[in-house]
Amino acid sequence: MRETPIRQCVGCGARRDKVELLRVVNNKNEILVDPRGNLPGRGAYLCPNQECLDKAWENGKLSKALKTDLSDELYQKLVEEINNE
Repeated sequence: MRETPIRQCVGCGARRDKVELLRVVNNKNEILVDPRGNLPGRGAYLCPNQECLDKAWENGKLSKALKTDLSDELYQKLVEEINNE
């Protein structure tokens, strides 16, 4: 049986199975939400809740993990994605 990889949330720091987290990808300066977890590019993982997104956004950890500046439009897109799950 194959084990699920463990990833760390950039918001709260919790270590969870990769499938339990939301992946955000920087693919050639295009920031995308990657629900399947297989898009190319630099990725960061978040617990799928508003609290972790807010922590990662306010502390700049999401921006640092993706190595790019993030817009407020992206924040709104992530909020919508989390609320749709």
